[in-house]
Amino acid sequence: MNVLIFATNIKTESNKNKIATFLNANKSILKWTIDQEDIDCVLRIISKKLNASQIIDLLNFHDFDCRELQ
Repeated sequence: MNVLIFATNIKTESNKNKIATFLNANKSILKWTIDQEDIDCVLRIISKKLNASQIIDLLNFHDFDCRELQ
């Protein structure tokens, strides 16, 4: 089980709804949350199969900034 944590630019409810569409559709993502009140708009993803670079590529493909937090 991978718990992946990212800083993003997902600041608005509209942005959250946009990512919800493709994150919810991805069967490899078991759960995800986003803290839009945090300065880094922290996205947390739980997945058994995906790694950080795959999530970054997915968000970048949909025009969102995303970098892994340690």
